[in-house]
Amino acid sequence: MIRAILTEVAIFLIPFIAYAIYLVVTRAALTHRSSWPFRIVAWLLISALALVILSLLLLVHYSGAPPGATYMPARIEDGRLVPGAEK
Repeated sequence: MIRAILTEVAIFLIPFIAYAIYLVVTRAALTHRSSWPFRIVAWLLISALALVILSLLLLVHYSGAPPGATYMPARIEDGRLVPGAEK
């Protein structure tokens, strides 16, 4: 679960990191308040949320079992753990 959360946080940070790299490349003051006006931060926030929503939709669409599949949980056979499967 923590990996999924960290992945979404990383995806959320992509626009902000890209803008910070842009500021470094253009030799602008990275930590100066004038380099981060409200309008730019608002657009970065909107694009970050759009990326997170898109990634969640893609995760839902392309992960999981096919429709109609039956989940078989993991079990212990002869003293060893047999992983679950989808039939």
